[in-house]
Amino acid sequence: MSQQESKTVRLRALGTLNPHPERVQAPTFQTNTFFDPHDLVQVKYEMLRLVHTEGASKADAAALFGMSRPTFYQAGAAYARDGLTGLLPRRRGPKGAHKLDRQVLAFIETYLTEHGPTGARRLAEVVQTEFGLTIHPRSIERALVRKKKRQRSPR
Repeated sequence: MSQQESKTVRLRALGTLNPHPERVQAPTFQTNTFFDPHDLVQVKYEMLRLVHTEGASKADAAALFGMSRPTFYQAGAAYARDGLTGLLPRRRGPKGAHKLDRQVLAFIETYLTEHGPTGARRLAEVVQTEFGLTIHPRSIERALVRKKKRQRSPR
């Protein structure tokens, strides 16, 4: 495996592989091996830098780097908020068991105490009836495992 292939594998694993490196038309990415059109973080940074240090228009910079204008604005906001780390990918969607709050978990634990071991599918039905929440049985299983781990770990 060549060095470029192994870098591509690492970029893909990190979620920073540019899905369209062929769209990057910036001269530095065409002539200088330091600049890698496959590296999405580097492409976004250089796009922002071109506008802020060299005065290019946002639309021209976005086109030159194979990005849309909304992507330019999102990258600019992320960079302004978090610096270079803002250009790294973020996990999409909810960041935790947002439906399984303390009240619902307390209800589930009480139910388990009163009714004994119960399958997650049945617990999901009971939560649906009691709270009107549709929760996947696997989410309930994961929440109970997390709770059990927290109780076991010394503080």
